[in-house]
Amino acid sequence: MKQSWKTILLWSLPVLVIAFFAYQNFFARPAVPQMNVNAANTRISYGRFLGYLDAHRVRKVDIYEGGRTAIIVATDPQLENREQRARVDLPAYAPELMTKLKESGVDLAVYPPSNNGQIWGFLSNLIFPIALVGGLFFLFRRSSQMGGPGQAMDFGKSKARFSMDAKTGVLFDDVAGIEEAKEELQEVVTFLKKPERFTAVGAKIPKGVLLIGPPGTGKTLLAKAIAGEAGVPFFSVSGSEFVEMFVGVGASRVRDLFKKAKESAPCIVFIDEIDAVGRQRGTGIGGGNDEREQTLNQILTEMDGFEGNTGVIVIAATNRPDVLDSALLRPGRFDRQISVDPPDIKGRLQVLGVHAKGKKIAADISMEAIARRTPGFTGADLANLLNEAAILTARRRKEAMTMAEIDDAVDRVIAGLEGKALVDSRNKRLIAYHEVGHAIVGTLIKDHDPVQKVTLIPRGQAAGLTWFTPSDEQSLISRAQIIARITGALGGRAAEEVVFGNAEVTTGAGNDLQQVTNIARQMVTRFGMSTMGSMSMEAPNAEVFLGRDLVSRSEYSEDSAAKIDRQVRAIVQSCYQMALKIMLDNREAIDRVVEILVDKETLSGDDFRQIVAEYTVVPEKERYVPQL
Repeated sequence: MKQSWKTILLWSLPVLVIAFFAYQNFFARPAVPQMNVNAANTRISYGRFLGYLDAHRVRKVDIYEGGRTAIIVATDPQLENREQRARVDLPAYAPELMTKLKESGVDLAVYPPSNNGQIWGFLSNLIFPIALVGGLFFLFRRSSQMGGPGQAMDFGKSKARFSMDAKTGVLFDDVAGIEEAKEELQEVVTFLKKPERFTAVGAKIPKGVLLIGPPGTGKTLLAKAIAGEAGVPFFSVSGSEFVEMFVGVGASRVRDLFKKAKESAPCIVFIDEIDAVGRQRGTGIGGGNDEREQTLNQILTEMDGFEGNTGVIVIAATNRPDVLDSALLRPGRFDRQISVDPPDIKGRLQVLGVHAKGKKIAADISMEAIARRTPGFTGADLANLLNEAAILTARRRKEAMTMAEIDDAVDRVIAGLEGKALVDSRNKRLIAYHEVGHAIVGTLIKDHDPVQKVTLIPRGQAAGLTWFTPSDEQSLISRAQIIARITGALGGRAAEEVVFGNAEVTTGAGNDLQQVTNIARQMVTRFGMSTMGSMSMEAPNAEVFLGRDLVSRSEYSEDSAAKIDRQVRAIVQSCYQMALKIMLDNREAIDRVVEILVDKETLSGDDFRQIVAEYTVVPEKERYVPQL
């Protein structure tokens, strides 16, 4: 209602101004008679008019248009001295005319020019102010719509979403797979609901909780669960909403946010993607961002400054803790840093159970098998996996999703969209030998993950794929397992060389070689798994933070760099020789598997191992063991 009254007053102002000027210029003046040109029957010349005037035949003269036109009433001798009205165009300079008219005693009337020109001039002068007022009105109205009622020019006001009793629809029961993080945050909620339990023993409520983890692990979901469970006022804002083009806006919004939060204490303030404003100060090529640094300084002051923020708990989320300012991470601001990591197999099983609600799933689907096949998947990945499977089920017009849809969805999420199968040709057989090379090395070499599926159906950029599924959750990887993975990755190139010759090897192993080189270099420089000794020569995080890491010196000498290169080359060459040996010793099994694979285009892991077992005589205890 208040906004509508403001709108009416804003629109009424220019209308009242126009009406006032129009009244003063036009309506307040006496009416001016207008010249009726049709009232004059004839038009006579100026000379003839002077002749009539000298003969005293003119009785009345009305002058219009500023002395340019006259309507006369005169007697015409040609019409038996009857009076007639005639129009006369007067010259621009005729000062003697007025004297003659006065001497002749003619009934003279002079009328001022019409106001039409003035009206148009007046209106043209009003166009710009009217357009300006209208533009300002629409600017205010749009700003009000974007910022809420009364927020037209409140750039410094906080844009945080406020809920007195947040109804997010998410509770802690809806969060699965991250039990440790959930327990930490449940304690914060308990502190807000029953503070006497903690204050009785002298405990203080945490001022800040920082959620750290890769994208998709459930940081924002945890914040929604806190909002749904806490039962206290809840403010939510993104880090990017603090800073805009106006200087000082970010710091002003931070002050306004914490002012509102303190008025509603106890409450929770959730800042998503805090790295947008919490980056380290004084870093960056050419200096830092002063506006962002002012915003960060205001956040530091509000969280733990001179006045403090009693009763306000700040919860923030980021996936880049390495770039955050150290003053922001210290105790007293963020007292707790909670890691939200991708779930393990037990956590993935719980997440699948949550996201499977509301979906029609066949009775023979094993959630445990899906959880085992998706190591490294986050909660968002698993939700997307089941959604893709549901879409495939609807596309195939099935009543419930089966393992076929689940498998296709896993393949699509990991490798990309399925392409058209190749026709039987030399290229198809070459791809088949390449993929079988990977699979047979992974099957026969010790400490390698078992084969899950081999296919020649293209997906994404890959012309064929070999899937391996780890038998258990691998948080730590041994040296033997790393060597086995390097050997398995080189199996494709080894199969091409053994079957088609060194001159016919293709670019299909390009990605495999990149992975092999990267893993071998990490063995030498990070894991201490080479003859150079147990030393770490490179930081685990290879990402450069401009202004801090760009000009950092190398952590080892040129002589050490040459030794690292020789060690990497030795590891790769040793594994490649082992892959060649496996190809040569099992050529008959490889040819048989390729024939079946070209025909069927896809083989499951069990079928592949059954075929290989028929043509190999390597006992379990004597499997190939890589030696460096």
